[in-house]
Amino acid sequence: MDRRDFLKISAGIAAGAAAGAAPAATWQPEKGASLRVLRWKSFVQSEEDAWMKNTREFARRTGVEVQVESESWEEVRPRAAVAAGAGKGPDIVLSTFDDASFYPEKLLDVTDLAEYLGRKYGGWYQVCRRYLQPDGRRWIGVPLGAAGSAIVYRVSHVKEAGFDDFPRDAAGFLGLCRALKAKGHRVGLALGYATGDANAWTHWLVWAFGGKLVDEKRKIVIDGARTLEALEYARELYQTFVPGTLSWIDPDNNKAFLDERISLTANGISIYQAAKTSQDPKLRAMAADIGHANLPIGPVGRPTELHLFLSQMIFRHTRYPNAAKEYLRFMMEKEQYEAWQRASAGYVTHPLKTYESSPLWTEDPKRLPYRDCMKLMLPNGYSGRIGYASAQCMADFVIVNMVAEAASGQRTPKAAAEHARRRAAAYYRH
Repeated sequence: MDRRDFLKISAGIAAGAAAGAAPAATWQPEKGASLRVLRWKSFVQSEEDAWMKNTREFARRTGVEVQVESESWEEVRPRAAVAAGAGKGPDIVLSTFDDASFYPEKLLDVTDLAEYLGRKYGGWYQVCRRYLQPDGRRWIGVPLGAAGSAIVYRVSHVKEAGFDDFPRDAAGFLGLCRALKAKGHRVGLALGYATGDANAWTHWLVWAFGGKLVDEKRKIVIDGARTLEALEYARELYQTFVPGTLSWIDPDNNKAFLDERISLTANGISIYQAAKTSQDPKLRAMAADIGHANLPIGPVGRPTELHLFLSQMIFRHTRYPNAAKEYLRFMMEKEQYEAWQRASAGYVTHPLKTYESSPLWTEDPKRLPYRDCMKLMLPNGYSGRIGYASAQCMADFVIVNMVAEAASGQRTPKAAAEHARRRAAAYYRH
């Protein structure tokens, strides 16, 4: 190669880098490789069907046999923890929130894969790094997205309550809920061990008033004045709830809404999708009357949303690390990911910025509030760093229990916040 050819090639490489191009990357599966994948059971069946279709295509192209097992949100965490401790079981786990922080030393380093995908698809949202690149260097998992949460409501009932537009602030939201109750339309937000639904709205509530579990130095501040304001608000809001929300897990508010026992809840897009695709004409008519809105802005004056972060982790005990990486690469490439996300109908919000422009979000305006969930969301454990302590507090529903106790009157707001502080201290002192 002479100097002229070298300069031409160098210029081409530089142009490609400037345009954000990423080199092709594959991880050649090991001979005779097979994989076991543990994932959560979806609330949108078409999403799971598309995942399995992509999995079959991966197997066809590579010859790698893939066995996929689906469990409820609540069952994935303990099964994954057992596998991590035993050093055997599934090769790959699709899990939630900061579960990776329970056993980071048990997870395969996937920095090469994460960086390849980030370069190719516009970069990861910052929250992805908070969850899966805790030291700022090594990626311990590959972000899959988030099951976004928004306010789901009956448009006609909101208008009947005297509101032409959905309120954008916390004070207006409380006023709407009171007006709905006065018209015989009850509200229902989960306050039981609902991994997605209860965690999302209770964290929003505390943060919206300026409360935090811990500050930037990991000092526990959950019993501060701002949290108490949030809990006083929760007591007022709870008066508009239908009975039974203290025991609701993730499917319960879906059922209550579709059964017309409530007119408003916080949930993913699954309620709308279930109504829209139902064979029941009554439910299909309901779909046309369903609206979605982002969670209101509280006194802090900015979005304070939490969404169900979804991660893909490869255990170090896998016998086939290349096959596992190649499987995740294949599933995250545009050809597969966009088809899968479309099948989810917006149930899963993307972690890579390129997918913001997907037609999925604009072809049905009711999906739009879910598009920017990962762009807006804060990580659980905010404003401290992700780690074992934040993961344990999330797994033990510290924030959810605090809000439930104060809202229902089981404890005063002050007593509920102090109880949460004591529970959190058991983890943050380590």
